[in-house]
Amino acid sequence: MIPGLEPVALKELLALGQPRIWEVNGNHNELSSLTPIRGRVCAEHRGNILEVEGSLQTIICLRCDRCLGHFNQQLSVDNRELIWLGSDSSEASLGDGVFDAEAPEGLMECLDPRGCFEPERWVFEQLSLQMSVVNRCGDHCPGPPLQTSAAAAPTTTTPPKDPRWQALRDLQASMEPSPDQRHD
Repeated sequence: MIPGLEPVALKELLALGQPRIWEVNGNHNELSSLTPIRGRVCAEHRGNILEVEGSLQTIICLRCDRCLGHFNQQLSVDNRELIWLGSDSSEASLGDGVFDAEAPEGLMECLDPRGCFEPERWVFEQLSLQMSVVNRCGDHCPGPPLQTSAAAAPTTTTPPKDPRWQALRDLQASMEPSPDQRHD
């Protein structure tokens, strides 16, 4: 848990009448990072909308999907989000003149107006959205590691076996009948 990012009731944010600002400096239990998550989150209750802004950064360690090597990736967030406070985001109408023309037509997120805003969860979601689906260590990636064998002759035309598939090869070998079990 990141210190100071406790959930706050939306009614408290409304009663505050001004933006609530959280300074972020700590680690999140569900996001293993090399450096503390640093930045700030600001939330302002605006009637039927919660406006949340944040600027965050951290560094995480990932494993390359291609070469299996470890590499560091910086995650940076600078985002503004409008969250509908109601039971259904399809009811959100911004045509009442409360917001300027740059507000989006439809709001995707919604919160129960009697509920809480969880800044720590928002931080986790925003940083998670910055993570790559496919992890590549970069253009210099050497590719899959080559399996070298002292018994292999230098003129062998068989491609080297990728060690990432070894568990599957072991499973297949364990499922093949032994020579005394075969019925020829």
